[in-house]
Parts: sequence; C-alpha cells; structure tokens
Amino acid sequence: MQDSTTSKEKILKKIRKALIHKSPQEIGDVDKESEIFAISEEPLEIQFAQNFSALNGKFVFCENETEFIENFGFFARDNQWENIFTLEPAIKELLAKGNIKFSDKEEDLLKTDIGLTLCECLIARTGSVMVTSKQASGRRIPVYSNFHIVVAYSSQLVNNVKDGLKLIKERYGNQLPSMISTITGPSRTADIEKTLVQGAHGPREIFVFLIDDIHVD
Repeated sequence: MQDSTTSKEKILKKIRKALIHKSPQEIGDVDKESEIFAISEEPLEIQFAQNFSALNGKFVFCENETEFIENFGFFARDNQWENIFTLEPAIKELLAKGNIKFSDKEEDLLKTDIGLTLCECLIARTGSVMVTSKQASGRRIPVYSNFHIVVAYSSQLVNNVKDGLKLIKERYGNQLPSMISTITGPSRTADIEKTLVQGAHGPREIFVFLIDDIHVD
C-alpha cells in the first residue's frame, strides 16, 4: 500500500517524538564574558573616529584644551554659529577662556542652535556617545539643539557598550541615572516615503571634539 502520509505530517510526527523523548544532553553555562566580535588592534581613538565618521558624525581631534578652544572658535566663526548653549561648568570655563559667547539661561534653551555637552564615555566599536541624565546637560540639550557638540577626553574611550555600562555602575553605584542612552550618529528616519531624512527628531549634525588627556608631554 502506498504511504499517503504527507511531508508535513512526517515533520510533525518527528517533532512530537522529540518532545516526548527529550535528549539527556545538558547545555553548559552560557559564556557571557568572551568577546563576540573580533578585537581590533587599532587604538581606541582611531576605532572611534572611523566608526563615528562612517555614521556621518564630525570628528575633531585636539591635542589639548587650548587646541579645542582654537578649533571650536574656528568652527563657530566659519559656520557662523549663533545661539551657543551649555550647562556644563567645565565647558563654560573653556568657552570663557576663548572669549566665545554662549548662554546658560534656561529661557534660551528652546531657541538653542548649538548645544555643547560632555559625555559619560565614548564607545569605540560602535562609534557611539554614551550620555545619562546625571550630567549637567540632562536629557534636553542632546535633543533640542540643531547641532550637538560633544566635548570628550581620550581617557573616556571604552571598547564596547558593556564596558560603558560597567563604568556607569562603578561611577554611580546604587544611584544609577534614570536615563542611560547611546547616541550613534545624527538623528535620522526613513519613515516618510522611505526617504532618509537627518534631523527629523533631534540634531541634524553631531560633532565630537576629542581632547587628548593621556599622551601629555
């Protein structure tokens, strides 16, 4: 007699049999520590610069804080940047040294064009900037400004997101920030007619000025 069993029935029969007669093999502990991705031999600064730039971020390396003041002043003049805003005390001090006008008044926040912030760390592998609500800039400046300027230091570079989260836990202990976020390139969306638009729900451009505080003479 010809076997009339369909392929579907054969598969279902095998599945039922497998569920009834479970394999005695035990699965070992999951390795959560080993790296999933190949480890690059490039310095973290170069990894971050390459990955960040590939995402349409603008990267500027500065040998020291003096060079940051000079570079930022040049960008501000060359691009005719106005309505520069920051709440970070360290950045206020740097801008004041360069005689660069800025505002730190809450009433000016909504009309901010250029927003300067610090960050918690930079993720080299993904070219991302990690920020939290614990920073003086809070949640608002990275979203409100048309141009988000991040001032960071070489000592803040970490390899991956896991390392960044570990740093956050070590820094804040049991008082973790209510918001931990990574910014990976300018905001963009393709929801409207499948056309990629930058700055749809956040800054049109993001700059990272990386100040070297490791290789100091």
